[in-house]
Amino acid sequence: MVIMRPLCPRSPGTTVLHVGFDESGERDVGRSVVLVDGAELLDEVLRLAAVAECELERVVDVTALRGRWHDAPVVLLDERAVVACAEAGLPRRPGVLLVSTGPPGELTWPRAVELGVERAVSADAGLVALLRDATEVAPEAGRVLAVLGGRGGAGASVLAAAVARAVAASGGPSLLVDCDPLGGGLDLALGAETSAGMRWSDLDLSGRVPAAALRQVLPACGGVRVLSCGRDGEGPGAGAVASVVEAGRRSGQVVVCDLPRQRTPAADAALDRADLAVLVVPAEVRACAAARGVARRLAERGARTRALVRVRASGGLSAQEVAAAVGVPLLTRMRGQRQLASALDRGRFPTSTRGPLAKAATTVLEVLRAG
Repeated sequence: MVIMRPLCPRSPGTTVLHVGFDESGERDVGRSVVLVDGAELLDEVLRLAAVAECELERVVDVTALRGRWHDAPVVLLDERAVVACAEAGLPRRPGVLLVSTGPPGELTWPRAVELGVERAVSADAGLVALLRDATEVAPEAGRVLAVLGGRGGAGASVLAAAVARAVAASGGPSLLVDCDPLGGGLDLALGAETSAGMRWSDLDLSGRVPAAALRQVLPACGGVRVLSCGRDGEGPGAGAVASVVEAGRRSGQVVVCDLPRQRTPAADAALDRADLAVLVVPAEVRACAAARGVARRLAERGARTRALVRVRASGGLSAQEVAAAVGVPLLTRMRGQRQLASALDRGRFPTSTRGPLAKAATTVLEVLRAG
């Protein structure tokens, strides 16, 4: 089992001065920085950085580090450097890692906290994943979508899965995040309940999460990586959801979050990071009444919310009437899809790109990407 935890082991190394400049002569602010006193540890860190295809700028002391402290994506320090930086009064910043070969001394931890050290890491494969994640260049910024049902059984989970699959079909990376512990599990909705990989209950997440490492341990289904709740009713905490969503956005993925209708800290963590919230509402009077309450909660969180209305084959309320009744701008309408429920019950998520579900998912994705 792979467990991801904050601050946990390690110690010292030596230093070589190398200041990076780009071809124009300007300082290269895209490099991570290492200050390690100890030849063996430094050599191992540089070797692992090469494996991660992460070019490190080596600095010889705190004075040289000071000029790179604010703009380096990641700062790697050994125990001696942590103490020296704290004593020099360098301010807290994200992306500081303590790298070592053994358990850090007790006196190191207070200094690490002063600097905002996110975790302690060994000079091993875990460091490779962290560096690879920090230097990962996405072709465009990742986007975050939150999907909620206006009432129970509205079809929000199915839409969330369909949008994630639409991303994969377009050749992009997608991450489907289940934030509804009472929803039965998104892996089940996708027919991936027996697929190898970790669920929320298998992970211990906090702080910055390496996106590449996370994707490797999650089940894959139809090109979609899914982080699902189990069937025990236990869901993720707000901090874990925030870490996963931010990791996905950072690496350029489309992160699709399936949220419960009721307010929870985990749902709020996803909602606060969403670029778009889609409220799925059947064209029914009771569904409109229920959805108004959900819409008010979304408005309180400042979410950019749009309605997707599931209309009947004939008669009934129109999509425009439903959106007006709920008080949310209309994004699109979706007709019923024949045999959809039967296919889902048999673990066969629709793969067609022509049905009402696929078309609605594509429309949602277009609106999300358009910003």
